[in-house]
Amino acid sequence: MSLNQFIKFCNICGDNISIAVPIGDNRERHVCDGCGEVQYQNPKIVTGCIPVWQDRILLCRRAIEPRKGLWTVPAGFMENQETLQEGAARETMEEARALVNNMQLYGIYNLPRISQVYVMFLAELEREDGFGIGEESLEVGLFTEQEIPWDQMAFRVIETALRRYLEERRGNRFSVSLADLI
Repeated sequence: MSLNQFIKFCNICGDNISIAVPIGDNRERHVCDGCGEVQYQNPKIVTGCIPVWQDRILLCRRAIEPRKGLWTVPAGFMENQETLQEGAARETMEEARALVNNMQLYGIYNLPRISQVYVMFLAELEREDGFGIGEESLEVGLFTEQEIPWDQMAFRVIETALRRYLEERRGNRFSVSLADLI
């Protein structure tokens, strides 16, 4: 797969960037013409959780693009110097003003087409009324399975995780999943 030339300047010395296969490598990279620094581009990690209170799931209606106005669970890009769990908890606080506990790894979803990896947790809300509208949300609420707005879900990966959760909940057996969404 060849790279698009969207990195123009070196983040070390500011010189121009070319696409080349560095010595000792096996694929094209963005390489500085001046200092030779390789400008690595790697997949982004998205972390989030399915926050539950009894038989209901906390969903957020997005106030930002992409997919503004559609529903999702709290999730977003990891920040440097945080763990997956810290990122999921932070995103839940930012988007839904909610504290969660008993976080358990639930699913890892590879989205190679857009160079993202989603890591989802199951979590319990600390309080039934312990949530609110965060900066990135238009609306936040607890939904039973029958109330989930399936035709207004923002991301296929979230819909996949939610449907799996609901199916496993019926059998009261939860497992960690690894899936590729092409």
